[in-house]
Amino acid sequence: MPITIIHCWSSPRSRSTALLYSFEARNDGQTIALDEPLYRRWLSGAGSCGISRPYATPFLEGLAPDGSDDSDAWRWEREKQCFNERIYHAVKSFVEKGHEDGCVFLKQMAKFSHLFDFETNWETDLDDNSRQWKDLCLQLVSDSNIDIKHRHLLLIRDPISVLSSWMGKSGDVHGNNPHPDEVGITQLFDVYSKVVGASMNRSSEEEDLIVLDSDDLADNPRKILQELCASLRVEYTDSMLKWSAGPHKCDGPWAKWWYHDVWESEGWDIVDADEISDEVNSSSGINHPRTQRYRAVPPTLLPTLRMSINAYNFLQTLTSTHRHRALSTPPSGTLYEDPRNEHLLVFVGRKGKGRIIPRDMAAISPFDSSVQGGDATWEGIRIYDGKIFHLDRHLDRLFRSARALGFENMHTRAEITEAIFRVLAANGMRDGAHLRLTLTRGEKCTSSMNPIFNVYGTTLIILPEWKPTEGATTYDNTKGIELITAGTCRRSPPSTLDNKIHHNNLIQNILPKIQANLAGVADSIMLDVEGFVAETNATNLFLVRYDGASEISHVSYEGAVLVTPSADHCLPGITRGTVLLLARELGIKIEERRVSLSEFYSADEVFTTGTMGELTPVTKIDGRSIGWRSTMKRGVVTELLQKAYKDAIATRDDWSTMIPLFS
Repeated sequence: MPITIIHCWSSPRSRSTALLYSFEARNDGQTIALDEPLYRRWLSGAGSCGISRPYATPFLEGLAPDGSDDSDAWRWEREKQCFNERIYHAVKSFVEKGHEDGCVFLKQMAKFSHLFDFETNWETDLDDNSRQWKDLCLQLVSDSNIDIKHRHLLLIRDPISVLSSWMGKSGDVHGNNPHPDEVGITQLFDVYSKVVGASMNRSSEEEDLIVLDSDDLADNPRKILQELCASLRVEYTDSMLKWSAGPHKCDGPWAKWWYHDVWESEGWDIVDADEISDEVNSSSGINHPRTQRYRAVPPTLLPTLRMSINAYNFLQTLTSTHRHRALSTPPSGTLYEDPRNEHLLVFVGRKGKGRIIPRDMAAISPFDSSVQGGDATWEGIRIYDGKIFHLDRHLDRLFRSARALGFENMHTRAEITEAIFRVLAANGMRDGAHLRLTLTRGEKCTSSMNPIFNVYGTTLIILPEWKPTEGATTYDNTKGIELITAGTCRRSPPSTLDNKIHHNNLIQNILPKIQANLAGVADSIMLDVEGFVAETNATNLFLVRYDGASEISHVSYEGAVLVTPSADHCLPGITRGTVLLLARELGIKIEERRVSLSEFYSADEVFTTGTMGELTPVTKIDGRSIGWRSTMKRGVVTELLQKAYKDAIATRDDWSTMIPLFS
């Protein structure tokens, strides 16, 4: 086993010290903890931006200040050692004790990172002295025939928590006005970049970098420490959960100015403390309410917050907790039906300011009207073989809905089309994909339902996904699906809310879908306020009736009548309209009218239509088998129209918009 050197980079708050104590407590003698071994060099002027400390002079001189406890003199003397020398002594200690699987844990502030060479994992050459200690250590490693593995750990925390805590007990140390570079959150992003770059240069297959959110550590210390140690390839022990209160041997001499909270603690707060002996008292844990103060964020710190938040948001997506944030698994058994969907790029932005961004970093303002009141319109659009099917019709409906909703300062048709092309190109999508396009009324300047406060123009959101027409989120277009009738929700008439507006107020769809889920069927049939069939919670509905037929041929549709509910209480879907056009071309008789539920029960064929799943046969409604003599098989007209729809996609170029070639 190699000696593992862990470089823990963080912002300067108490949890980094708590993690230092945690590793110090790991397996007696197996871990050496070093507290900020680059601090003295940084404070001497190497990047400190002129920042001063009340202990700066004795610290730099390595002499205990006048009036201090003589028993702490060794702490000040120890700081004369450079970074490389302290690494040498730690490695030598393990070699002499025969601990060739030892661990050196270095608490490092991100603001010191410019003093560290990430290519070599040593201090940047300062003088002959530091180079000498580096050479001695490398010689010791070679002579002892041992390996050293350097691992980098980024300990991150919500910038609000970091910045607001600067005004606590330690405020006098920095004059209650910390320099942005001193806070170190943006420097953590720089550390990430340097570690990744150095790892690429070494062509290492090992994971050199681990990102850990300290909030996750505080919430579930045992689990997170176990995962962390596994990732670092060092042994976890329960001793890491607790430590003694007060000063520690590893503390730097500056500790009495900074470590008040962690000195009052005796370990991590353990929710299931009864599972271990000598558990941490809940009143003495590092996450005790005494450290959870309600603090204001001074306006002077807001520029630093704005600089820091994007770096934190990105780094947070690299944590194990973020990757495993799902609280349940879909029925398909996997989060992403197509693994490419995990790393999609999406388009988000207001008029003239949209951008392409990774899906797990995409966001809109909480002041956006879609968040405040579902105030938006949307379209689902399919991509087939280098073409966008019915793009013009979808955009026509989008803009009709937006005008009906009274949107102002809208994206133009050309802007939306360009954004679609850009996001498709970014994802390399030319086939087998689906777009969810949403246009919101936009961001408000204050929380209100009143559109007069929408002063920034509309917000455009484009979510592309690799999505087959038959899959986990759609239907089986050969075997068919089962439906039930929604129990309470009814489709509203135009006098209440006109369903011809393709709006985002979807609770009327979601509640019936929940009912269908609980019944173990695909969807629910929605009735209008008078009890006639309108559509399903997700699709339009059709039935086929064979007039005058004593037996239905599977090769003929003579006598077939295609019936669909009129669009008074449903959305007149684009796929619905396409199917009606194709049926007319095939000479199939069509009826658009009010249709009762009993007509669907007695139908010879039933199918649904929608952009997502195209045409899907229905085999049962409310437990009743559908089809001639209850065969529950896909009907001849359904199959015929499915084929006609597929042929139209492939051959009717005037119904599609060609996607430009990608560079």
